[in-house]
Amino acid sequence: MEKRELTCIGCPMGCLLTVEKDEIGVQSITGYTCKRGRIYGEKEVTNPTRIVTTTVRVQGGVHPVVPVKTSSDIPKAAVYACMEAIRTICPKAPVDAGEILAKNIAGTGANLIATASCKALETCRNNPN
Repeated sequence: MEKRELTCIGCPMGCLLTVEKDEIGVQSITGYTCKRGRIYGEKEVTNPTRIVTTTVRVQGGVHPVVPVKTSSDIPKAAVYACMEAIRTICPKAPVDAGEILAKNIAGTGANLIATASCKALETCRNNPN
């Protein structure tokens, strides 16, 4: 039986979890103080996922980059491919918060979404307000 010790990231408590797993699946989880801890522990040892947050370059924007994130968590094994795909994205300003910059990024089923806005440089030069 495999035994893994994890620090839960499901809530601010940061509980120390112990997850025991065999070839059938998770047999026990201890150390959690809320339901999210149990869910996190099981998911982390059977199918770990992550939400990717980073920035992408913007063409002609008042800022050189805009923050982005995946619309949902993706398999941890796909994070590198997702980052490689993100590296190639460079939208033209303006970019609006909530705008989808890439659909189904790296075949993960998640969209890449801008989490802030970036005005076009020309718009700002013509209207300083």
